[in-house]
Amino acid sequence: MNTPQPPWHPDLPEGPPRRLCTDCGLSRTADPHRCGQACQFIQPDYPALEQRVHGRTRAAPGAPATADSGGDDERFFGPFRQMHQARMRQPLPGAQWTGITTRIAQRLLETGEVDAVIAMAPHPDDPWRPMPVVVTRAEDMALCRGMRMGYAPLIALVEPALQRGLKRLAVIGIPCQIYALRAIQPQLERDHGLQALHVIGIPCSDNTSTERFHQFLELVSDRPQEVNYLEFRADYRVEMRMKDGAVRTIPFLQLPLSKLPPDFFPLTCRTCVDYTNTLSDLTVGYMGGQGEQWLLVRNARGQALLDLLGDEVHCQAPGSAGRRAGAVQGFLKNLERAAGGLPLRRMPDWLRPVVAWLMPRLGPRGLEFARARVEMKALETLVHLEREAPARVKSMVPGHVRALARPYRAKDHD
Repeated sequence: MNTPQPPWHPDLPEGPPRRLCTDCGLSRTADPHRCGQACQFIQPDYPALEQRVHGRTRAAPGAPATADSGGDDERFFGPFRQMHQARMRQPLPGAQWTGITTRIAQRLLETGEVDAVIAMAPHPDDPWRPMPVVVTRAEDMALCRGMRMGYAPLIALVEPALQRGLKRLAVIGIPCQIYALRAIQPQLERDHGLQALHVIGIPCSDNTSTERFHQFLELVSDRPQEVNYLEFRADYRVEMRMKDGAVRTIPFLQLPLSKLPPDFFPLTCRTCVDYTNTLSDLTVGYMGGQGEQWLLVRNARGQALLDLLGDEVHCQAPGSAGRRAGAVQGFLKNLERAAGGLPLRRMPDWLRPVVAWLMPRLGPRGLEFARARVEMKALETLVHLEREAPARVKSMVPGHVRALARPYRAKDHD
């Protein structure tokens, strides 16, 4: 086996231009026509892929939780067996949270469960720009810690890795990348010798280009070149860290969102139907974690991934508090105004600190916050598609996403 020295990033061809595309990498492969059957933004078939990946589809609304099913919450989060609020007992330096994702990948390599991990590392020219790499040594996973902002063709590395004899893979990716990967997985097994695939999914919705992200940093910091950590937290604040160790938190209400260009978030990210990465084996995020990480163990493979950490990780049941309906309804009203070209209703400056203080205490928290975020994404998808690409609504929006939006929009009851 010709093992590359990690991190390995092969030269890739440019992909053909697409209207709705996050450059997952499939269009950069030898067969870019597969996008027509494997793209989340064309005609996704979540029931079929859930059945193939998890052995079942998500539970029906109102279903009780069982040992193998998350019950009613699956209508928000997709199929899962267990849900945890978790943290590494010894946080890993340089990690975005405590390092659960990269530590699992390290353990896969240490134990010989996989030949390689395909993940994102910082681009040598810009630490915020994601660069997909193939990692074959456990110690090199440290290079993949931290957040990147932007688009990168992760899936384009799968077939080159297989061609080099790396037949047992782990992939860490965002929903649009994982949907494409799952759609072509049978072909990878049949034609390229894929023997094992472990998928760690990261929730994602509001991505943007790296260039646009730098514009955002310039708005929130007077020394943007010194920012080396930024996170949108579930306590309604953004945490920003500087290279000199200084930490600043900014309430969501104080963010200069009105100064961002209208296309700061492209149409793809405003119409994503899979925030929680439902086709992964294990989803590792934070929305339901209340200051810690939020894990959704979706199948037996996902449980095996978590088990690799043993006593290194602390898990407990996630909490839930507050009510989401008012927050979601308010989001919809502003969304409809913005989509129609009208200015957002701005809160008086004197009221902002009061509401910023109240939101983490009275607003939806924990799982209720995560449910609210998923419902908001469902509404955002429909509102923007109906305005900007109405012909796509019927084929692109799954039934479970329509159902989440229905309680908030009278037109969906027709």
